[in-house]
Amino acid sequence: MSPASGQLSASEMLWEFWYPALRSTQVRRNKLTRAMLLEVPLVLGRDSAGMPFAMRDICPHRAFPLSFGQFDGKNVECAYHGWKFDAHTGQCKEIPSLTPDSKLKCDRIYAGSFPCEERDGYIWAFMTNSAGRGLEQLPPPAPELPTFSASYKIAHLYADLPCGVDQAIIGLMDPAHGPFVHQAWWWRTRKSIREKEKKFEPIPNGFRMSPHAPSANSAPYKILKFLTGEPATTTIDFVLPNQRFEQIRAGNYWLSSRTTVTPIRRDFCRLDFCAAWNILPWFPVVSFIINVFGPRFIRQDIEVIQKQALGLRYEDRMMLIDDADRQARWYFELKTALEDSRRSGNPPRHPMQGPVTLRWRS
Repeated sequence: MSPASGQLSASEMLWEFWYPALRSTQVRRNKLTRAMLLEVPLVLGRDSAGMPFAMRDICPHRAFPLSFGQFDGKNVECAYHGWKFDAHTGQCKEIPSLTPDSKLKCDRIYAGSFPCEERDGYIWAFMTNSAGRGLEQLPPPAPELPTFSASYKIAHLYADLPCGVDQAIIGLMDPAHGPFVHQAWWWRTRKSIREKEKKFEPIPNGFRMSPHAPSANSAPYKILKFLTGEPATTTIDFVLPNQRFEQIRAGNYWLSSRTTVTPIRRDFCRLDFCAAWNILPWFPVVSFIINVFGPRFIRQDIEVIQKQALGLRYEDRMMLIDDADRQARWYFELKTALEDSRRSGNPPRHPMQGPVTLRWRS
């Protein structure tokens, strides 16, 4: 049995990771935009040079939301008392109510701020701590979607998930629900269920489904083989805290995708899907599959999550069985190992000691 509530307790929130705050198109120059990550209110924007920033959306003076204020391209001004803060560092630059003889050092006052970068059509925020206190060292670069040629197409999908982060993530990696939840002529049916055998290996902060032939009972992979005339291989990685990468290769053709589940509140997450590909860019078959079939696929998952939430009101623990649920177990064990490592200062102990072969039917 494993917990399913996904509550954002202090031990579970997995700070010190990058999260996609908003799509790039939602954050405009010299404008302030509100967002929320890990139950922390954020205000995002772009400075006069177009560089994004992310601040805690709370003025340290009277806790007034900074997003209601003004932005001049450099400083965010609180609408309550006119305090100004550097958009990138959060350092207070001006307090209009101070008299010339005041001894208060306003430059020692900071609004919370978070490292911010733009990648793959998203504004990413590095969530350091709920107060947005500064880091002792620079964070690693924001995640980047792997691409394998200079020219490619890219697409984005998103969906709101009415559930806790743990429930959403183990649903994302669940291999057995497909024939029951995603029944469609273009995907698979109950009659297509067959035995699967996949090899897995440990990677830093996660695990990998080793390169393998895609499922023969899924129509999109059949279409890919027909279009390219090449045998395809698939590699799938899960990396803490919330990222699933999939790479499909067929000769010189490739499709690379990343799915993230971002915790917004205790009971609410956002799924962001980003895919890049060079498969027949002049013929929009991949774009059609992603933008037409993809939203339907996601809606089916949302419907299941909504219905599951009815049961979780009365039973907040789930049974994890055999190989089909082994990835979910690894996820919980990886989280625990990381939390233990941060408390002890020792390297995290990976739940996988080496390659593992799992078998299930789907």
